[in-house]
Amino acid sequence: MSYIAIVDYGAGNLMSVHNSLDFLGYDNKIAKEPEDLDRAAGVILPGVGAFPDAMQALSGSGLLEAVQDAAHKKPFLGICLGMQMLFERSEEVRPCQGLSLLPGCIRRIETPYKLPQIGWNSLHIVHPNALTQGLNEGDAVYFVHSFAACPADLADLACVTDYGVEVPAMVARGNVFGCQFHPEKSGEVGLKILKNFAALTEEHA
Repeated sequence: MSYIAIVDYGAGNLMSVHNSLDFLGYDNKIAKEPEDLDRAAGVILPGVGAFPDAMQALSGSGLLEAVQDAAHKKPFLGICLGMQMLFERSEEVRPCQGLSLLPGCIRRIETPYKLPQIGWNSLHIVHPNALTQGLNEGDAVYFVHSFAACPADLADLACVTDYGVEVPAMVARGNVFGCQFHPEKSGEVGLKILKNFAALTEEHA
């Protein structure tokens, strides 16, 4: 039986994602071993905290290569810090290399508004993709972050939000997706995004 793997590397908000997938009725597994990712139909990489700490934790977990391998083979979703880790590098705390699945870097949001950005903000859909199916322009989702992606290829930019400046909210390239917001904390809109991702994993299984 196929399942969605939620990567457990000690730096992610696992249970809210797990509970949301359970609520939607999709088989999922907290993945602590490389084999858990190998056998999965799709993978979700959550993340909270600082970028260098998360990359160090992922490397130390023994899951780094399995994560990179999975991202080249099956539906893959990074959430919040997990989305930022998809990129080549980050300037948070200190220069740090990311997973290099998408070209670009992570920088502090240059906004007149208070940081971190915490709360509900509207989505503007730039490039529709499988995860935006059924979403409406202006749908609100829940953000908590101070740093944001700067994609080198604007074709990867799926959705943006306005926080005094334009902030990337979703990225997508092939089978790799990222949500800067928390779909698992974004009500019906977030559940729709997770359902769309789960549908991709069912096609892959």
